[in-house]
Amino acid sequence: MENNGDLDLNCHATGDVRLDKAIYQWITWDKNPQTRAQIEALLLDGQVEELRRRLCSRMAFGTAGLRAAMGAGFALINDLTIIQSTQVNNTEQLPYYSSKEIMFSFLFHRLARLTAAVMLCKDIPVFLFSTYVPTPFVPYAVKRLGAAAGVMVTASHNPKEDNGYKVYWHNGAQISSPNDKEILKCIEESSEPWSESWNESLADNSPLRSDPLREISKMYMEDLSSVCFHRELNTKSPLKFVHSSFHGVGHDYVQQAFRAFGFPPPIPVPEQKDPDPNFSTVSCPNPEEGESVLELSLRLAERENATIVMATDPDADRLAVAEQSDRCRWKVFTGNELAALLGWWMLFNWKETHPDPADRERMYMLATTVSSKILKAFARKEGFHFEETLPGFKWIGKKIHELAKRGMNMVPDKDGVSAAVVVAEMASYLYNKNLTLHQQLENIFETYGYHISTTSYVICYDPPTVKRIFTRLRNFEGENTYPRSSGGHSIVDVRDVTTGYDSSQPDKLCVLPMTKSSQMITFTLQNGIVATLRTSGTEPKIKFYTEFCAPPGKSDISSLEEELKKVTDTLVEEFLEPDKNNLIRRSI
Repeated sequence: MENNGDLDLNCHATGDVRLDKAIYQWITWDKNPQTRAQIEALLLDGQVEELRRRLCSRMAFGTAGLRAAMGAGFALINDLTIIQSTQVNNTEQLPYYSSKEIMFSFLFHRLARLTAAVMLCKDIPVFLFSTYVPTPFVPYAVKRLGAAAGVMVTASHNPKEDNGYKVYWHNGAQISSPNDKEILKCIEESSEPWSESWNESLADNSPLRSDPLREISKMYMEDLSSVCFHRELNTKSPLKFVHSSFHGVGHDYVQQAFRAFGFPPPIPVPEQKDPDPNFSTVSCPNPEEGESVLELSLRLAERENATIVMATDPDADRLAVAEQSDRCRWKVFTGNELAALLGWWMLFNWKETHPDPADRERMYMLATTVSSKILKAFARKEGFHFEETLPGFKWIGKKIHELAKRGMNMVPDKDGVSAAVVVAEMASYLYNKNLTLHQQLENIFETYGYHISTTSYVICYDPPTVKRIFTRLRNFEGENTYPRSSGGHSIVDVRDVTTGYDSSQPDKLCVLPMTKSSQMITFTLQNGIVATLRTSGTEPKIKFYTEFCAPPGKSDISSLEEELKKVTDTLVEEFLEPDKNNLIRRSI
């Protein structure tokens, strides 16, 4: 190994040829003195295993792009890995970039500017937002401005130590297979950064860089009116709303969205209103964790006599909603319950403007395979189409593009901003009918059948343990045999998208695409419960989803919940074996 600066790499060789090569590459290529110093310090201290962890593997595109902790090494988010990922997109995957602009946004200033610099140094025009914007602005802008692709630098709701890199295709949807696999392959084959890629000042000085902030904000708010159905009623609504942006970017945009619908802006949670990368008032910056992370919002709502609380995650692509049921209690809706309410609301307003049942032939609702089946129940009863996709909104975005070049969805990605104001309008309409959101949810279940679900996870930091857990499930009672029962109920169907197996299909092959890079098995029980175990694409978690899909008329909620809990507890203990495998149970 050659010398580099003051460090004699020959004196500090580890004896592992692959690792020594990776160390040499890192120290030679990385021009950020802080991250280069991290690797040099580990080398001087003889931390071989830590060096191997950081340098001998790479991030993979999961359900939400690249996501990892920030730090030095090819397995982490840093200047060098962001430049490498962008160069590959530039040279190998998108040869038509030269005639189209690229869209960039960020929640981490320097990484976005370096991403832009990679394109600008090759004379590719770039749209770079001048300030923080919600993640959904990027896919929206890609489509509205006709860009070739888009990049968002964000870790979303991950812990503060993490960051991420989302890539959107020209259709506004996040990249999916095979494009993601090809990008990673190209990174491995040609990963040395161009010297000019480090020229961050290009983001300020290049004539090819433009700022789309004002134009896109205006377009987005104008297009939002397409899902505003009762503006006059909104202007008279007595309801008060509280909104938390969870130390992220949602505040200004949710305020604008409410004004666009005719509402006064919601009351902000002052301690969480402005961007703060340390997430200083919450233990976890994910509003989906429930009431414990909504504490400041709920207390403010009680003081202000507001009946609805909304919280967007830091990059404003997720939404949590809580409704006051009396002076001391709050109903925090699950994601599946919000899907039921929003699905009903869209269907209700569609039917108002499309009275001819034949029009429903042109209507589609989509959900991922780990989401509630309530939209499927809607479709079965109402006569429109329902399609299921793999987990990860990139698959829904891809399906939207396949179904129609133009559709109702103006953003082919999750959007907490538009969802917040749509929920506000729905709540105001229901209030005018002497109904609450919770009461309407009960009405939905009475009409389409109760769909009671549980979603949670365990944490596992050891990939071999995760692999061993799922291998055991595939050989549960002998080679190539899955479990036959759970919680005293027979398992009638098994779908394993990791291997491509589906016992419910005549040819035993999955209809959904096979995903060898992640683990996911779904069990359908004789009593109607559907249970899925899957690995997260962004965090060291094994997630589990269970849902009781009862037919209309079956309304003994307590017995349904009791049976679902029994099956869920048994599934976790028998299938995941948390104690034996040293899994960390969810603490919130």
